[in-house]
Amino acid sequence: MEKRQQLYAGKAKSVFATDDPDHVILQFRDDTSAFDGERMESLARKGRVNNRFNAFIMGKLQAAGIATHFSGLLSDTECLVKKLEMIPVECVVRNIAAGGLVRRLGVEEGQALVPPTFELFLKNDAMHDPMINESLAETFGWATPEQLAEMKALTFRVNDVLKRLFADGGLLLVDYKLEFGVFEGKILLGDEFSPDGCRLWDAATREKMDKDRFRQGLGGVIEAYEEVGRRIGADLG
Repeated sequence: MEKRQQLYAGKAKSVFATDDPDHVILQFRDDTSAFDGERMESLARKGRVNNRFNAFIMGKLQAAGIATHFSGLLSDTECLVKKLEMIPVECVVRNIAAGGLVRRLGVEEGQALVPPTFELFLKNDAMHDPMINESLAETFGWATPEQLAEMKALTFRVNDVLKRLFADGGLLLVDYKLEFGVFEGKILLGDEFSPDGCRLWDAATREKMDKDRFRQGLGGVIEAYEEVGRRIGADLG
């Protein structure tokens, strides 16, 4: 697979064209951001850790019958993925109250959410990813009702698979966000799944093992990611 020109550079990943129009290369960088890019740092090993972590999770989801864009690892920091037409709507499931839900509603952090909540956000950093609903998504053409229903169903299927996986490692899957896109008319899970885009707590101590360590200045960010990988059996190199 020949790597060609850069198509896009996000806060922590870059996308490159290939000689196959149906595939692109996703490069994970060491860059780390918080608060919609207002705080940026470079953390050694992060690109490698997140790339390999994402590959492990995508493999688990594919084994469970959930279609993703992931095609394979290319190097420590790069993977090959299908080129999706991305839907600009983020799907968020919350199993435990934390983060934005606590700030918005004033509920106690750590409260179990039964059933888990499902929320939609418009992917737009300039507007700080505002919360939206199905009606807005349909009206403004961000997603069709059929796409939204499929995305919701897939997001909860991911929850079923990953809650068990992390629980087996003594971890709580607090919440996470997913992004989807269209490939050959089919909805596929896109972007990544790593501790950058979810919250993971130690089940016994409730120690934070995700990007909240960076957001809250707790330190040991990559060490926590690596510990999560060790607990769930992911080879992070």
